[in-house]
Amino acid sequence: MNSIHSSTAAVRIGHGREKPVLQGQPWIFSGAIEKWEGTPAVGAVTDVFAANGMWLARGLASPQSALAVRLYTWQRDQPLDDAFFAAAVARAVTARRALPGYGEGQDATTNSWRLVFSEADGLSGLIVDRYADTLAVQIGTAALAPFVPGIIAELRRLTGAQAARVTEAEDEIVRGGLAAGTFAALGDTPTAPVRIRENGLLFDVDLSGGQKTGYFLDQRENRRRVAAWARGRRMLSGYCYTGAFEVAAAAAGATDILAYDRSAAALAQAQAHHVLNNLSVPVTYERAEVPEALRKLRDAGRQFDLIVLDPPKFVLNRSQMEKGLRAYKDINLLAIKLLAPGGVLATFSCSGQVTPADFRMMLGWAAIDAHRPLQIVETLGQPPDHPVLAVFPDSEYLKGAICRVM
Repeated sequence: MNSIHSSTAAVRIGHGREKPVLQGQPWIFSGAIEKWEGTPAVGAVTDVFAANGMWLARGLASPQSALAVRLYTWQRDQPLDDAFFAAAVARAVTARRALPGYGEGQDATTNSWRLVFSEADGLSGLIVDRYADTLAVQIGTAALAPFVPGIIAELRRLTGAQAARVTEAEDEIVRGGLAAGTFAALGDTPTAPVRIRENGLLFDVDLSGGQKTGYFLDQRENRRRVAAWARGRRMLSGYCYTGAFEVAAAAAGATDILAYDRSAAALAQAQAHHVLNNLSVPVTYERAEVPEALRKLRDAGRQFDLIVLDPPKFVLNRSQMEKGLRAYKDINLLAIKLLAPGGVLATFSCSGQVTPADFRMMLGWAAIDAHRPLQIVETLGQPPDHPVLAVFPDSEYLKGAICRVM
């Protein structure tokens, strides 16, 4: 076991930059740093000092990354070593077991959930999802490299998982030089899909190549809420991926379903999920770019009673905000026009830079331009296993709303 704990580097941040750190902000951006001291190698345990020399926090260095230091402790006598990260992982797993309806043996209808949610669990750069008896571990920074073997060993001990998939985050700027495949040997990714249960429905998760850690666990509760509106409704779904929203709606009584995605493999899996769950609702999956497909439906005069929009991130950073909000508005405006009177729109954004206020404003402008009154009847977000750190708004990335068109 690795026992790194002594600081080998330090940073001094600029004047006036200390307040976010003192409040618990878990990152030091490279632009906030006035000076590096010591040996600032990737993964170096790094102390952070204010401009006046006051010690602020301790973290791990990624000197070439935009996130130059990820912070893990605000206690000066707290070492960063294998014991620290094992204890942090154990706290996160224990917290999930304490959630009503979560954890081993608590809910027979669901057996997959998030165990570790990065900054929200004090473990910046680490995401862990449990799919039945398999763990999906995503490492978002090379700085964690010395501790990953110990983290995985602790996860296995805590969960009794039979297999694990270990991957690296795709964003090279964030991960700070992590070589692809660095941790692959630490896992034993199943070659066959892992079958999971969600709200009593079955899904096969491809851990060898699926999006995120293999499946969108963060929409579990939202799929249940949207399905509650599905009975007797004609459904349209945009960005459907492997069909979880449509399967839930079909099981709840939707009359027929049309769904779009750009991935042929995802669409094939979506169709297979209806067969897996013995659903007989007529469903059509088509490969298409969603905005283009929505325009064609509008021009054809089609109408639907329930529309779900679950797009990918349209806003990756602040510089993309205006363009991204226009893209969200475009698809929502089209959806509003496609709804029959009294129709329901369930719409989402997973862009962390988009605030709940931004999202509601976008919906308002879409309704105005569509010339149709729009009521927000339910506000949706992340499930309890994806908690939001109160001092870190970026951890509230998933926004959603169920709306009714008048």
